[in-house]
Amino acid sequence: MYPALLTLFPLLLAALAHKEAKTPEEKEIQRSLRNAAYHCAPAVGDFTSARKRAFAQRALGQTGQPSLPAYDELFAQETLQGIDGPDGDFLNCAPVQDTQIENNTCVLAPEVTEGPYYHNRGHPIRQNLAEYQDGLLLLLDIGVIDVETCKPVPNVLVDIWLANATGHYAGHPDPAPHLVTEQPQVGGKRSGLLSAFPRTNDHETFLRGAWATDRNGVAQFTSIFPGYYTGRATHIHTKVFPEWTLHPENSTFTAGRLAHVGQFFFEDDINMAVDKMFPYSQNPIRDTRGRTRNWRDSLNIFDDSHLNNYNPVFKTHLLGGVISQGVIAYITMGVNMSASYPNYWQG
Repeated sequence: MYPALLTLFPLLLAALAHKEAKTPEEKEIQRSLRNAAYHCAPAVGDFTSARKRAFAQRALGQTGQPSLPAYDELFAQETLQGIDGPDGDFLNCAPVQDTQIENNTCVLAPEVTEGPYYHNRGHPIRQNLAEYQDGLLLLLDIGVIDVETCKPVPNVLVDIWLANATGHYAGHPDPAPHLVTEQPQVGGKRSGLLSAFPRTNDHETFLRGAWATDRNGVAQFTSIFPGYYTGRATHIHTKVFPEWTLHPENSTFTAGRLAHVGQFFFEDDINMAVDKMFPYSQNPIRDTRGRTRNWRDSLNIFDDSHLNNYNPVFKTHLLGGVISQGVIAYITMGVNMSASYPNYWQG
């Protein structure tokens, strides 16, 4: 069926790619087209492999010993130079092959809730998110692929935010006074969740930031591994903006068109290993409610993030010989760069 579909695909895509699917039938046609035709695993796999090699060489050095060079050097543009190869077709989509769909295929990343902890204003333009937060070093390598072309997208803003080692978001340290003794929801889709903590510290920005993809469609960040809080699996939030306005006076931005809202996850095995490390071991709910495993994530967010056969789980590698020396995490998002979504929490 694939060769026949590929023959028809350019015509169908031209008709449907820029048309909003409204009826269940139209949505199913678009979903089927993407699932069947956006299998660019060989090209995107090579894309990811080249990023891994370059990033690891930069972070580990020629001797393979873990060390971090100067920050500017770590993220120098030449880190990824030449990965598109001399013939210029390194990143082109290969013919559809009989292969498993993984996160390194050109499938549409599902839209999921942004949650209540996004700040519409004040997210800094920066690659180093950690500020003075203590935790396991986490280097993030996030690629953006346009599902309409199956090619990496340069100069789109990748915005991310995450909880610190003890499960708190910048600006939201405490529950509302009347909810201090609130207990988590029992049963239902909101099982394990508490009401959102209000924003009471407007000046806090730790573990929040945005950076534009480079010419190879990659945004890289330095962070710490996120902590967990009741009801939710360990995750990192993301938004992708093809359009934005930079404010040089304070290195923040005003969002323009929003093309994607998603969440990233980690394998439960690495989550459990990090739990044993300081300061994650100081999480106040460690010995009471404990962490929520991926398969029990409230609101079905972990499961919903797998729609379209997309894999929202980072591929992780140890920066050194043991996990305490840090982790590099890779993921590639398939984004419909023609999409436009409201940039606020819809509950």
